Amino acid sequence: MRARTRDFIYTTDDLFFATTSYLHPEDRIISFLRYVPDKDGERFNNNSRYSKVDTKQAYQFINENYPEYLFDSGVTGEKMMGVPLHKISNILKPDKRLKEIINNPANELLEKVVKVADFFHEEADISYKYMGVSGSILPGLYDPEQSDIDFVIYGLKNHRDAVETFARLKNDKNSPLKGIGDEFWKKLYDKRIKDSSLSIEEFQWYENRKSNRGTIDGVLFDILATKDWNEIQGTYGGTISQPLGTMQIECSITDALAAFDNPAIYKIKDVKILNGPNINVDELASLTHTYAGQVREGEKVIAQGKMKKITDKQSGKTINRLIIGTTRESIDEYIKLKDLCI
Repeated sequence: MRARTRDFIYTTDDLFFATTSYLHPEDRIISFLRYVPDKDGERFNNNSRYSKVDTKQAYQFINENYPEYLFDSGVTGEKMMGVPLHKISNILKPDKRLKEIINNPANELLEKVVKVADFFHEEADISYKYMGVSGSILPGLYDPEQSDIDFVIYGLKNHRDAVETFARLKNDKNSPLKGIGDEFWKKLYDKRIKDSSLSIEEFQWYENRKSNRGTIDGVLFDILATKDWNEIQGTYGGTISQPLGTMQIECSITDALAAFDNPAIYKIKDVKILNGPNINVDELASLTHTYAGQVREGEKVIAQGKMKKITDKQSGKTINRLIIGTTRESIDEYIKLKDLCI
């Protein structure tokens, strides 16, 4: 039973989880609770109503109602969410969902999904089989008037081609895909930033530079990277993770090739510890795409997050990784340029 990042899982308990990993233990799929049954919920599908939950609400709901979805991973040293295999009713695939939408775009929002797919097929020469749609559209819990489009590109090279193509054409008056206009920034900022780590002006500057987010006929979309099956390596449990505390550092970026992957990885050098334990730091990793694609090779940055020592069980090799986005809201965790002047 295969599942990868951006897939959704519908369970026998009428819960929807978003898959958050490429690698999984033998008895469950690592994923995070996103939608729960709620008779007063604003999302509905097949005459059932649901509510979307944030990180705090998700853990509270699972602890109180379905603790069997929590497990001691033996990898992170912390309790994690994961759907036991016997609780899986269906694994929802973004690529399969996109095929359904292309064959039958039932409303204006889904017609816009097709336009996004056509753009990347025609302008970036990406096959439709390497595309998908995730987020609320995947399980059918979207609001046709309010929901955004989480558009998935499979394969890291394909994703790079998609982002570069959009960056080149987003200001072309004939392009159906546009950059984000001023009217969207507050909505997007309020959705993504839940603390004071980035001002709205800083957020706008970074997002404009990334070119992985835009609009199609007035609807926001994200260009999300997911590895193709042949790019996924390793086995679950092949490493051990040890928490080492919270750190703030200054460093230089040496490699941002995997900056849009999940997690987004940045190799670093010239580390200066600003706050936290006096230990080496080898790389940054963002678990939230707010800080994916945030910085580039050669840039000096400030980063704050939770440090973990990652040990390969077979070789014994270790790396110290600073994690940004240990909660979906990424409170007090960030990556940003040291000297950004706007």
